[in-house]
Amino acid sequence: MATVTPPPPPPSAPTPRRSPTHPQVESYAQVNRDIFKMLSRPGKGWWMLFLTTLAGVGLMGFAFAVQVVLGIGMTGLMNPVGWGVYITTFVFWVGIAHSGTLISAILYLFRAPWRQSIYRAAEAMTVFAVMTAGLFPIIHLGRPWLFYYLLPYPNQRLIWPNFRSPLLWDVFAVGTYFTVSAVFFYVGMIPDVAAARDATDVPWRRKLYSALALGWTGTDREWKHFSRAYLYLAALATPLVLSVHSVVSWDFAMSIVPGWHTTIFAPYFVAGAIFSGLAMVITILVPMRKVFGLQAYLTPRHFDAMSKLILLTALIVSYAYATEYFMAWYSFEVPERNAFFNRAFGDYWWATWIMITCNAFVPQLLWFRNVRTSIGALFTIAIFINIGMWFERFVIIVSSIAHEYMPWQWDTYMPSWVEMAIMVGSFAWFFMWFLLFIRLLPPISVAELKEVLPSPLRSDTVGAGAPGHDPSGHEGAR
Repeated sequence: MATVTPPPPPPSAPTPRRSPTHPQVESYAQVNRDIFKMLSRPGKGWWMLFLTTLAGVGLMGFAFAVQVVLGIGMTGLMNPVGWGVYITTFVFWVGIAHSGTLISAILYLFRAPWRQSIYRAAEAMTVFAVMTAGLFPIIHLGRPWLFYYLLPYPNQRLIWPNFRSPLLWDVFAVGTYFTVSAVFFYVGMIPDVAAARDATDVPWRRKLYSALALGWTGTDREWKHFSRAYLYLAALATPLVLSVHSVVSWDFAMSIVPGWHTTIFAPYFVAGAIFSGLAMVITILVPMRKVFGLQAYLTPRHFDAMSKLILLTALIVSYAYATEYFMAWYSFEVPERNAFFNRAFGDYWWATWIMITCNAFVPQLLWFRNVRTSIGALFTIAIFINIGMWFERFVIIVSSIAHEYMPWQWDTYMPSWVEMAIMVGSFAWFFMWFLLFIRLLPPISVAELKEVLPSPLRSDTVGAGAPGHDPSGHEGAR
């Protein structure tokens, strides 16, 4: 009797291969579709936010015009407090600019696997934050039309810049940082801009992207030179991360003002800048993730990694706070002791305790994993840190120069409505540029996201329908 061999079972569909950092992203085509969708026609919500920021910028312009017409007396600045809200906000924005290059350059050199989804927005934040910070030295001038006196051009026309002044070093440090950050930001976008050029059918966008893409076609030769240029720029930008805020800290530490003259300021300022910059990155990314449906690209794993960095820098900042108070007590210098006693219990006690609460106590919640992976809780903590870091600069600047060596000089500074309007307007200025950015340029790197996704194989298409088409024509190019 003949035996009948049962037919072999049909081949089962292969298990889709997924990226460990982006498990919900299935294909290159999905990346193109989701990221380039953000560049489509903006909706009502975007227009409302954009018009709100324009109103804020208009308020800043009006307040500045009042100050120019009626004079610097419209501010609350007086003797001995010559640096108030303007310099506080300048240092705040320079600190915010710090973290973008940290995330982009240093994490690139260390090949951090969670960098791809967040670094483009962080780089844009750096450029726009430096642009915002650069307004304040000019606004702070009583006669802003003489702003060119700030520039360290060669000695001529009886102008003798003091090249030993940290204020002059600021011009070099911040200017160099802005130049390298802007070039780094632009070079990293070229492949994505070329992909956007190939994907769009809007004539003016195609012209814009064609000009920005510099004729990029994605050849092996172009990728080779691009990768080298990006690596060298990352290596060049890394020391700038440490140098720029160190130089800003020397604006204070090189003086003999009680509360400023300390060697801890450079690492203290650098850690604080990274701390505040990471908080601002989260403040930006959380609403963007919600509005554009980017949950597959900005996962809890990304926020968890950023939270750990925030927790680390929060501990460094808290240690710096404690060290300052300990050294003021241990040094037995009466002016130094008085300055720190005044910070905690004097006229500005409220600002000091806001600073300590927001920067030292609130971030301790990040020890809990549930908090680190809760987007709402993390967003709230980031807002507290942003507030706390602005007050940190206010406390350092205002409380120290309001309470120097001579008791007869002590006074209390309160900002005027002009200063507050310009400070609020600076946030509107910053977010106005960011809103334009996310509608004109890819805010998440398409090319680097494809690097961490599994390369498409023929077996992936078995039982999964037709293979996804990549309109950019860059499948597997990198």
